[in-house]
Amino acid sequence: MIDPLDVRIIELFTEQPRIGVLEASRQLNVARGTVQSRLDKLVATGVIRSFAPAVDHAALGFRVTAFAFLDIRQGARGAVAEHLDRIPEVLEAHTITGQGDLICRIVARDNDDLQRVIDDLVGDTNVVRISTVIALADVVEPRILPLVRTAEQ
Repeated sequence: MIDPLDVRIIELFTEQPRIGVLEASRQLNVARGTVQSRLDKLVATGVIRSFAPAVDHAALGFRVTAFAFLDIRQGARGAVAEHLDRIPEVLEAHTITGQGDLICRIVARDNDDLQRVIDDLVGDTNVVRISTVIALADVVEPRILPLVRTAEQ
């Protein structure tokens, strides 16, 4: 569980990712050592997974986002995961319930490039079938702060 100070620390580092621990302690009105120990705890427990910059794939030229639903052979999840890991346009993949076995969020430069990415996805003999949907617009951007704010309750 996290407490209100943890929430404030996560909010501050999310909103100002380049802030240092000393400046964070000043803005939060707590000791520098407190901020550092809380950050260390949040990292050690896996609450904070990264301090890496958020990169916009569209700004890199990958303007098409799609979701691919994969049906895979029984027992092949590990092999398919390795295959997907080698395709840079696969941003994430999850096992799912319902239609399909895996869902992948993929990106491409344009629709022609999307076809190439799809061909790469089905290039593994363990992928039996694939269906895709193209995202037209982001309605809710990837976010975490609303969830963090409810975690302390």
